Amino acid sequence: MGKADFLSPKAIGNRIKSKGLQKLRWYCQMCQKQCRDENGFKCHCMAESHQRQLLLASEDPNKFMDYFSDEFKNEFLELLRRRFGTKRVHNNIIYNEYINDREHVHMNSTQWETLTDFTKWVGREGFCKVDETPKGWYIQYIDRDPETIRRQEEQARKKKQDLDDEERSAKFIEEQVRRGRGDKEEEETPVFTELKRESEEEKVAFNLGASSSVAGPSKSSSALGASALKAAASSSAKRKDTSADTRGEKKKKSALEEIMEPNIVVKVVTKRLGEKYHKKKAIIMEVREKYGAVVKMIDSGDKLKLDQNHVETVIPAPGKQVLILNGPHREREALLEGIDEKNFSATLTIATGLQKGKTVSVAYEDFSKLA
Repeated sequence: MGKADFLSPKAIGNRIKSKGLQKLRWYCQMCQKQCRDENGFKCHCMAESHQRQLLLASEDPNKFMDYFSDEFKNEFLELLRRRFGTKRVHNNIIYNEYINDREHVHMNSTQWETLTDFTKWVGREGFCKVDETPKGWYIQYIDRDPETIRRQEEQARKKKQDLDDEERSAKFIEEQVRRGRGDKEEEETPVFTELKRESEEEKVAFNLGASSSVAGPSKSSSALGASALKAAASSSAKRKDTSADTRGEKKKKSALEEIMEPNIVVKVVTKRLGEKYHKKKAIIMEVREKYGAVVKMIDSGDKLKLDQNHVETVIPAPGKQVLILNGPHREREALLEGIDEKNFSATLTIATGLQKGKTVSVAYEDFSKLA
């Protein structure tokens, strides 16, 4: 009896049955033929074409096994790379997607008996990172593509360059601080000059006015007295201006600006100056430009000019002296009695003023350690 017609119901039914995956034990890898049942597989094994393939495989069985193993490995890893990239995924998920292709190389024709053996092998060979969990084996692809390696090296080089720039900036700032400190010391060093007179008989006198002048003063003596008075008047006026400005600034200070009070211990929180100053304590020496201050590092003695956003208040241990920076008791010295971590506040005992001995509760940001 001849074969059924291509469009006959039997032929159509056979094609529908052969579309899906069949049992692995009825598949012949040498002939790449899938049989639907045991009888069909038995008939295929007795066929002349199958016998010829067996004769070829018997001549060099390792050659064919190595070929099928390489095909299985390459297709499996290619699917893992394209589908999941370098993500960590369960090996069964990859295998189920791999066998969806009816033309795939079956594992029973390779050197590995189980999927677990294959997973361990790719881990030992360095193709992937594998790890065993209670849920099974997980696998992660290692991308060794030259373009990917080049991109990773470029990113690492860029990151290193950014770090070098930050280090150079920190060194530059440190050098500026060192130079500024040296100039400051030079400016503060007084210069003493010898007082010289043209003759021993000449007297040194100060001209305090036209009506009260000393008889016979020299021109150099008068000039010296005038310059001394002028300097004193200038210094006095400057002190008055400074005190007036200070009173004006006190009226305009906000809660955040209260941190920038002289002789208060603060902590440097900015990272722009490097690890040498980060999280280190300093004493505020001078307030400048309303929102800045000159601080002196406690451990190294370096002087820095910082903005108010670059420092924060310091909470000392109980029993230490603090200064209240904000609230009705502002600018009062107090003694730290205890800390309330739940309410972010502390209990203080006022140590100065009319309310000396009074116990008050003050928020963390409204007081700081005294130098």
